[in-house]
Amino acid sequence: MSPRATPRLFGHAEAETSLARAFHSGRLAHAWLFCGPPGIGKATLAWRFARWVLAGGPHATPPLHLPPEDAVFRRVAAGAHADVLELAPQAEPGKRRIIKVEEVRAARHFLALTAAEGGWRVVLVDGAEAMEAASANTILKTLEEPPPRTVLLLVTDAPGRLLPTIRSRCRRLDLFPLEEGAMAECLATLLPDTSAEDRAALMELAEGAPGRALELAEGQGVELAKLARSVLETLPDAAGAHALADRIAGRDAALAFPAFFALLVRQLTQSVREAARGGAVPGWLATRPLAAWVEAASALTRQAQEAERLSLDRRQAVLVAMETLRGR
Repeated sequence: MSPRATPRLFGHAEAETSLARAFHSGRLAHAWLFCGPPGIGKATLAWRFARWVLAGGPHATPPLHLPPEDAVFRRVAAGAHADVLELAPQAEPGKRRIIKVEEVRAARHFLALTAAEGGWRVVLVDGAEAMEAASANTILKTLEEPPPRTVLLLVTDAPGRLLPTIRSRCRRLDLFPLEEGAMAECLATLLPDTSAEDRAALMELAEGAPGRALELAEGQGVELAKLARSVLETLPDAAGAHALADRIAGRDAALAFPAFFALLVRQLTQSVREAARGGAVPGWLATRPLAAWVEAASALTRQAQEAERLSLDRRQAVLVAMETLRGR
């Protein structure tokens, strides 16, 4: 379910209370910057707040709650509410995902109009760090001279990539990974058919990010995590590398390929970090200096990103990755 239509938010009660309090104070900031790691619920919270504002900010428990049967909820979820507009990065073959200046100009015009339903107008920018330079400069004009009864919600995993002038004109709201109890409740609710053992494994892998846990569950994350650990322990030879490439770059590659690389890099960096702190050193880690493994992790990340961004042969990318792990 997309954040636009998600009725429940797990965790982040303090952030919800802050938003509700700001709205009811009559001094709501015209722009908010929702920051935090991927998958922890930033976009879900932003859409929750947007729906609630468009409904007039009703007093509710928990804060910002709007029942799914509410007319505003239904129209926003369906993309049919006239007073809310979403901007998100668009992908083009061989290019990075960006938010184009034409879209931001359209949003600026949208905010200058009178609200169709006589209330607020909301623009939600998901992946705000993907704005190109012209887009950022255009949105800055709106931040400098915001129209009345409008609110701009910027959602980002990387606030440092935004212009300092944009950050300074937004009220920042940092979200943090969910605690164990909230994550357990979340996964029990959203993955009722998954075994308790696998949910526990997903909790560990997701590190407090529900969205990440769901992605891993959909992409066989628990199995891929075991495979990544096995790859590091065995450092497969040429035949093993080809078998692995066939498996990772097969019919489910769209999910398996990025998930496997992410889990491989995670396992590698965690092992390096633990060893650097004087902890246990796996046998495979002792075969090369820690600095070499750090470089290998960076290379793996780069190889996976380039393969996805440039639509390269995933099978070949896996083979190159195995050569990197073997230090060649």
